Amino acid sequence: MRVAHVITRMIVGGAQENTLFNCMDLLRDFGDQVVLITGPATGPEGKLLEQGRGGGLSVIEVQSLQRAIHPWQDWKAYRSLQEKLNEWKPDVVHTHSAKGGMLGRAAGWSLNGPKVVHSVHGAPFHPYQNWLARAFFIQCERWAARRCHQLISVADAMTDLLVDAKVAPREKFVTIYSGMDVEPLLKADEYRSEVRKELGFTEEHIVFGKIARLFHLKGHEYVIEAAKLIAEDEPNIRFLFVGDGLLRSSLEKRIAEAGLSERFVFTGLVPPEEIPRYLGAMDALIHTSLREGLARALPQSLIAGKPVISYDIDGAREVVIDGETGYLLRPEAVESLAEAIRRLAINRELRVRMGMAGRTRFTNQFRHQVMTQKIREVYENLVGS
Repeated sequence: MRVAHVITRMIVGGAQENTLFNCMDLLRDFGDQVVLITGPATGPEGKLLEQGRGGGLSVIEVQSLQRAIHPWQDWKAYRSLQEKLNEWKPDVVHTHSAKGGMLGRAAGWSLNGPKVVHSVHGAPFHPYQNWLARAFFIQCERWAARRCHQLISVADAMTDLLVDAKVAPREKFVTIYSGMDVEPLLKADEYRSEVRKELGFTEEHIVFGKIARLFHLKGHEYVIEAAKLIAEDEPNIRFLFVGDGLLRSSLEKRIAEAGLSERFVFTGLVPPEEIPRYLGAMDALIHTSLREGLARALPQSLIAGKPVISYDIDGAREVVIDGETGYLLRPEAVESLAEAIRRLAINRELRVRMGMAGRTRFTNQFRHQVMTQKIREVYENLVGS
């Protein structure tokens, strides 16, 4: 097949990782011809394609394809996508992200030839927007949904969200979980002593990690507030923030004002292939984001054998099985977060049992080869029809 993937930016992020695995698997395992069309990888997150993982993949950069809304640039991006796709003549146009998904679906649909597929990694509308922005993005998604043949959700929760918003009927969706390289995650504990030493943790320390950009709605502040409640009673608990972003200085200030600087370690920007090393240094993962499709950190942690404490948002409940693979909490709750941290900190046997339950349950489900096989079956069904 000839498959064109369209995404707004190839920064270091979950949707981008998913897309790159899909592209490379199609090339290597199926012998497909694949092109990735993307805008500039601007932002503090880092450039995924600069890490040497896209060898052999044809990449076209469209300068006008940008994340921010800009009518003139968006029109130029649409026309450019139309032109590139018309030249390349794909059997399938597979789009990702909000802007790439809008313009890519419109451009692919206008050609009246390729089948158009869109992956929903996360909805562009959410309860924390003002009502006008939310209504605008819902209308945009409804318009774009009419210009594709299939919608792929990374979690059932994404399908429920979009169906409830009347973006598209349920029969237009299929759930295919994001894929990842599970082998390094299964070996995460091999790095434990080395990385804990690098980070200044001792064997007595119980380390709770959070993997997320230091950005709004990611919920780092709730971890800090929970730490205040348990600091006096639990002297060996430590916190590890993996990632970087514009809120770093304000978070560090908040931690210092609480007198907790020795309890928190920031790693800064970490390449995706380094995530297993840091998971190996942790004893459990905390996920306090307020919106997320299905954060890759959740299955990554469980496959690495680490339990998860998560707020009950979007697709989290599909992997964090309360009382079995971790604890699922009401969003923004701080006292229950502190209690869950305390419960896991004092019970190593519980941590191991929950982590191993997650590994057993989700390792095969989240292999990137499984994801790509299912996505290609979607392509085959559409092209065959």
